[in-house]
Amino acid sequence: MFVDEVEIRVEAGNGGDGCTAFRREKYVPMGGPYGGNGGHGSDIIFKVDEGLHTLLDLRYQKLIKGKKGENGRGKNQHGKGAEPVIIKVPQGTVVTDMDTGLIIADLSKKDDQEIIAKGGRGGRGNTAFKTQTNTAPDYSENGEEGEKKNLKVEVKMLADVGLVGLPSVGKSTIISMVSRSKPKIAAYHFTTLSPNLGVVKASDGRSFVMADLPGLIEGASEGEGLGDKFLKHIERTKVIAHVIDMSASEMRDPYEDYILINKELEAFNEKLMKKPQIIIANKMDLPNAKEQLEKFKQKIGKDIEIYEVSAATHQGLQKVVDRLADLVDEVPNNPLYDDSQIESHVLYKFKKEEPFTITRDDDGTWAIQGKEVERIFKMTKFSSDEAAYKFAKKLSRMGIDQKLEQLGAEEGDQVRILDFYFDYRK
Repeated sequence: MFVDEVEIRVEAGNGGDGCTAFRREKYVPMGGPYGGNGGHGSDIIFKVDEGLHTLLDLRYQKLIKGKKGENGRGKNQHGKGAEPVIIKVPQGTVVTDMDTGLIIADLSKKDDQEIIAKGGRGGRGNTAFKTQTNTAPDYSENGEEGEKKNLKVEVKMLADVGLVGLPSVGKSTIISMVSRSKPKIAAYHFTTLSPNLGVVKASDGRSFVMADLPGLIEGASEGEGLGDKFLKHIERTKVIAHVIDMSASEMRDPYEDYILINKELEAFNEKLMKKPQIIIANKMDLPNAKEQLEKFKQKIGKDIEIYEVSAATHQGLQKVVDRLADLVDEVPNNPLYDDSQIESHVLYKFKKEEPFTITRDDDGTWAIQGKEVERIFKMTKFSSDEAAYKFAKKLSRMGIDQKLEQLGAEEGDQVRILDFYFDYRK
């Protein structure tokens, strides 16, 4: 089964908790803190596997979850980091964060791999907090939460040439004649239910990959018929080859067919209209084909190349293949996405954001929100007074106390972070 799009959720592993321990041995006076750090949680990594051509395996994995890092232990023993979860995907896979709409990864090269969700760092044990002024800290950290993301995973096939056209114009027959691809061919519409790839050789030995895409119909870019599911596979192609039934065997005007297909391509993605195009005038062995071709040429002008072929008799196909090989060589390998569409992990890491926001709930509670505040809160173990004091000090350094005072918070007001409530003290 050909599956080229799935929606899944990934949850990287949480970091292991740090340990609070002290060295207590008979002949070691003032042993001091002895708790180790937690291990790193497992990353979720997508890696290209050239043997895969479908996302069928991911279709039934709605949740991919990483393992938590090991907790730290006494005697300064650090927890072991969790092994990354490696998910194998086909070459040409695009991963999109559904919450932000940004592209996380475009795995278009054979050895590509990308960290899709980062595991949380391990919490520090109390040994890590030892200083000259605090020689016996009695607190440690919880592990950091791993990243959680809702993803759309798509395969956009890697082909140099894409054959487009209405149903039953002969695309599948052409690719079967010029390559070893063996698509299903029958005398009814929508025989092709999934893209077919074939390696095509020119007369001089050059080769390129051709894709036969399911037939388009009017409204395909808006979800009509089958074509909307496969228009995305044309995005990576260097050259578009329009296959047109020039015999008008189904009582359609070849020129109107050409205009209709271009309209659907442009509606789906305007960039497609900038790709080099040729027209393959197929079924030239049938009656009226010559007459229809002359009418077509008069309407279309001389700006686009037209090649007369008969896929059934193999007439003219080699000439088309040789010309397509030239065009493939001439077109540079441009990236599918520009920088504004791709989430840069470096920029994301150092992106300047508001550290917190403070709002007031209907019941008068002051609600503090912000990724950094929530991260600090989750990593704090409130099992000791010292840990709670350290947490309050961090919030004060961030300016939260000052902001609450400016907003009119009074002694005893309730303050909420996530689902936890505190009393405000000046």
